[in-house]
This record gives sequence, structure tokens and C-alpha cells, in this order.
Amino acid sequence: MITDWDDAYANGDYITDAGSYPGMWAKQSGQFRETLLTANRAELDIAYGNAAREKYDLFLPDGTPKGLVVFVHGGYWKAFDKSSWSHLAHGAVAKKWAVCMPSYVLAPDARLSQITRQVATAITHAAKRISGPVHLAGHSAGGHLVSRMVSETSPLSPAILARVENTVSISGLHDLRPLLQTSMNDVLGLDDDEAVVESAALLRPALPCSITCWVGADERPEFVRQNDLLANIWTGLGASTRAVHAPDKHHFDVIADLADPDSDLTACLLTPINPEDI
Repeated sequence: MITDWDDAYANGDYITDAGSYPGMWAKQSGQFRETLLTANRAELDIAYGNAAREKYDLFLPDGTPKGLVVFVHGGYWKAFDKSSWSHLAHGAVAKKWAVCMPSYVLAPDARLSQITRQVATAITHAAKRISGPVHLAGHSAGGHLVSRMVSETSPLSPAILARVENTVSISGLHDLRPLLQTSMNDVLGLDDDEAVVESAALLRPALPCSITCWVGADERPEFVRQNDLLANIWTGLGASTRAVHAPDKHHFDVIADLADPDSDLTACLLTPINPEDI
């Protein structure tokens, strides 16, 4: 039984040298952006709304894209922006996909329901520029946001939602109600009603739906539980789902394989689930 919910969601406290990761991500991302800018295959700070943070970066492959990948960052809806994650586009870009990485207005300046709508607007804006299927990935809070995109109450239009072929929620938060018991809710401002309507695990999937819930095997137990929860529930509601526990991965390095074109995580993102393989 969990009695300390702040500890249950305290990732950095259980990761060696946790403080070194943001600087490493920023350096790798800056190098990736410079490489693609030099090759004229990056467009930065594309506005999808009026707020300063309502912008996304678009990274393009060499040649016509096979489709669009959208990666939504984490940070408990209250930290980070798109600039820390650019390098994670490399795997999909090398496989000939365009990759959109949006920022969004952070809490407390936006409620979670508003952030959900912002992400939908960013996806829609990018999808109008890049034809073909749309694949979604998100980490932690971003996992929550992409799973919301493929729920029955998705803020995406039917036309855009019909193009969403595959989703990967990485270390995603799928039931927000436990967060009401954390100190971070002083910033998030969640109430009971919003926690329910924004929790993918409490909603039905928008069918057809292919979604993988991917978590590091060495993550906090609460993240493993949150991961498996959505795959379990949505399987019973008609979605094609799977739950993956990546060996020897924790919350901060579980996303690193997105930068590798030949990794299992990149393959999972780019290949929808075959129901016959489940």
C-alpha cells in the first residue's frame, strides 16, 4: 500500500547522477538541430497558436516522408520544452519519417485539459503539412497526452484521428487521480472531475487503436503500474495493446533508444501492432 505519493512519483531520487541528464539532453539535442539545420531539414519554432510556448520543431528526412511522428515531452506538465528532446527524432528521421516536437504552455499557466487541447492543435497543424499516417509517442506526462489523443473523447478531429495509426506511451501516466495526493498538485491544480476526464485509463479507446505502453523495468513501481494499467484496460475495450518492460532502463534513459534507428523502441513506434501477433 502506498502511503507517500510524493515518493512514489519521485524519479530522480532513485536514479544515479539524475542531475546530469538535463544537460546531456540539451547538448545532444543542440547538436542534432545544428546537423539538420545545416542540411536544410529542420524548421524551428513553427507557431501553432498565439502563446509563446505554442510552437513546434519539425525535422525532415532525406526525401519524401513516409508519414509524421509526433513526440510529446514530459516533465509532469510543469517543466521542460521541445528543445531538450530534438535528438530523439533521429531514429524516426533516419527511417524516412518527419518528426514534430511541440512545446505547450506549462502548469500552472495552463490546466491539464488546456494542455491536452494544445497538443491536439499542434498535431493537427503538423499533420496538415505532412501527408500520410501519423504516429504518436510521448514520455511520462507526454505519455498521458498521446494516450488522450487516441481516447474516445480525443480533442483531435475525426479526420486527423483517422490518420493516427500507432501510439507509444512511454512511462505514461494514465490514471491521474493519485496525483491529487501529491505536493505537485499545488502547481497542477487538478480536481477530481478533471482528473477523471483527463485519465486515459478511465476512458474508452477511439477504435481502431494500436497502442504500446512501454516502461523501464527499473522504474518506480508506480510507473510500472500506471504503464500496465492502460494496456490491460484498453485490451478489454477493443484496442490492440501491449505492455513492454524494457530491461535495465529507468525513467530518464528509457527514451534514449528513440535516437537509434535500429532499436526495438523505434521499431515499435514505426510499426503498428498486428492483432494476430498479440
